[in-house]
Amino acid sequence: MKQLKFIFTMVLAALFTVFVMTSCASSNEESAGGEGDNTLVMATSADYPPYEFYETAGGEGEPIGFDIDIAKYITEQLGYELEIQDMDFNGIIPALQAGRVDFAMAGMTPTEERKESVDFSDVYYDAKNTIVANADAGFETYEDLAGKTVGVQLGSIQENEAKEQAETIEGMTIEPRNRVSELVQEIKAGRLDAAIVEDTVAKGYIANNPDLTFVTLESDDASGSAIAFPKDSSLLAEFEPVLAEMQESGELETLVTKWFEDYYEQQEAEQEAAE
Repeated sequence: MKQLKFIFTMVLAALFTVFVMTSCASSNEESAGGEGDNTLVMATSADYPPYEFYETAGGEGEPIGFDIDIAKYITEQLGYELEIQDMDFNGIIPALQAGRVDFAMAGMTPTEERKESVDFSDVYYDAKNTIVANADAGFETYEDLAGKTVGVQLGSIQENEAKEQAETIEGMTIEPRNRVSELVQEIKAGRLDAAIVEDTVAKGYIANNPDLTFVTLESDDASGSAIAFPKDSSLLAEFEPVLAEMQESGELETLVTKWFEDYYEQQEAEQEAAE
């Protein structure tokens, strides 16, 4: 009799273990947050001021920036907690596809190629590409980069654009790096002649590196930034109305002024004070 009770107890324990493991797996599939359905995990690449970056050179603390403020506003309005995961830009779409994050904001352009892998919100900000180089380089167009080594951020829209240009411009060599900060350092070290960087991002780096300059590629099509989601995510339908409300109420324009005007004025003032 004792043996039967022992077997019965072991069977119940095994069934309970299976139930708990199944429930946990189901919970993990529903939300990448790991802290319940109320927490959303956002992927970003925090090397892209003023969109997302760290205030300290060592990367301490939480990322700040334009995208971060938008994400905080939307998730707060919807009643979610927000968790931010910083990663290399080229790892963001794989993270979305694998369900490790719930959405991504990283100044990402909704290209047709990316739309095959993830879903996007409406564009919330437009920008243009620039050539970043030493102040005396004199580059003004893609044609001026013939025979030059040009850096781009790996996985970015600028990488695709530069590679297309290199197909028709003789001797233009493209070298990708994981982060924009690496491109800037490579130019300063003489290992790159120039880099293709979005204008709003270029302004921030130039303010801190007066030996460099940038020229806007006026003929280049404007590139817009949108929020990325895993395919068929229900969050897209939740985020869109709040994003539209931000545009209609002027909240988005307030953040544009904060990060694309006030931020640069502050950077320039700090640079002048240091000289």
